[in-house]
Amino acid sequence: MTLRCLFVDFDSFFASVEQHDAPHLRGRPVAVIPVASTTTCCIAASKEAKKLHGIKTGTGVAEALERCPDIALQIARPARYLKVHKQFLEAIATCVPHGKAASVDEVPCWLLGRERRRDNAERIARDIKRALRERFSDSLTCSIGIAPNRFLAKTASDMNKPDGLTVIEQADLPHALHALDLRDLCGIGPSMEARLRNADIETIEQLCASSRDRLRRAWGSIEGERFWLQLRGFDLPERETRRSSIGHSHVLGPELRSFEGARSVLCKLLAKAAMRLRHEGFLAGGMAIRMRFVGIDDPFEHDLRFAPLDDTPALLRMLGDKLDILQRSIVAGCWNPKRHPPLSVAVTLVGLAPRSAVCGELMAERRRAHAISALLDRVNGKFGQSALHTGSMKRAVEFDAAPMRIPFQTLPDPALEEEMGLHGVDQAPTDASDLLQVRMNQFKVLAEKTHRDRAQRHRPSGAGGWNAVQGAVEATPQARLF
Repeated sequence: MTLRCLFVDFDSFFASVEQHDAPHLRGRPVAVIPVASTTTCCIAASKEAKKLHGIKTGTGVAEALERCPDIALQIARPARYLKVHKQFLEAIATCVPHGKAASVDEVPCWLLGRERRRDNAERIARDIKRALRERFSDSLTCSIGIAPNRFLAKTASDMNKPDGLTVIEQADLPHALHALDLRDLCGIGPSMEARLRNADIETIEQLCASSRDRLRRAWGSIEGERFWLQLRGFDLPERETRRSSIGHSHVLGPELRSFEGARSVLCKLLAKAAMRLRHEGFLAGGMAIRMRFVGIDDPFEHDLRFAPLDDTPALLRMLGDKLDILQRSIVAGCWNPKRHPPLSVAVTLVGLAPRSAVCGELMAERRRAHAISALLDRVNGKFGQSALHTGSMKRAVEFDAAPMRIPFQTLPDPALEEEMGLHGVDQAPTDASDLLQVRMNQFKVLAEKTHRDRAQRHRPSGAGGWNAVQGAVEATPQARLF
């Protein structure tokens, strides 16, 4: 009775929801994208897109269209996916108690007593699959892994996709893992794989045969020992991780690829991050601002440090001060946003500390900023994100930029993320492949690539990044007027 965890992994979740809601998409290659642009990437792909065309999460939209010109591109609907996720949890709960969802498409379930017998565990897995079919027919399926611990159960759920069922018992270890690649194991990414190869560990068989001390040295921490134990079926307690940052990023649509559009989207992203900061009871002691451009390799990067705070007005003011550098660079002729438009933006609040660790504000102006932030939270919490917003966010709100997104490892709170007017409403599927804009963007991608290659060939040696641009701006008499 070594089986402790049953791990449910929903197959091609976002794309399968789109196929379930739009029957004409069933059996067709489908990709879910964040915005109607070929300069972004696929955040999900259907089983058909993966199997027939090799399109997967992270594949560029332009590349996906090149591989499969008839692929159906669907605009992501996070609110709908969260609703289906809750229905999935309800279906699973009729068969076995489940743990906290690992992500929107992964749910660990814990087996107790006689449930740990292989025949009973497999029966529970089949019951879960039947419960999902009763609610969603065959359009939404799941793959299930059963193993002595969560780590191995998650690994097993990926070994026989789609609609698979894989059991790894203690007696099956470690040879049941030998056919996998290093990157197939959760916790081994590109950098960790490189470190393992530097330690002469190139296969799963070599990894499993390594000593506990050797893996600790390879990882450079006790995490290597945890990995050694998990490979052998030990059921370890979950490690508590302290949140260190809160942030958002967004690939700009063509209509927002200007300085004004990028600034507006950054302001909206920062307002969302500040609202989450207050909701989770933190203060931020720093901010990281990032902007990437078409045809320029060096991104605009600025990192700020300040006394811990959480109010939106102060954070927006500091963001605006740094973005003034870009505005002055336009006037000084150091940056031409028409030739090198902004492509993506990101803002992250760092240096988080519990609000209880800092005493209250004494200055009247700071108390007023807190009152404004509290008012924003109450109104937007009731009527939807951005129902009440600052003028600097107006352009981003008008174009519905930076909507709710679902991260890989966490679930967003719809009350903090949903846009105004969407509470409790199921959005209709949006077929981006029918938009003329997508095809127009394909030509734009080719033009951008040609321009980028030309700029690279003519780029002077030793050209500095945006710090050099800032120095040039500050040294320009005309720029100092701004």
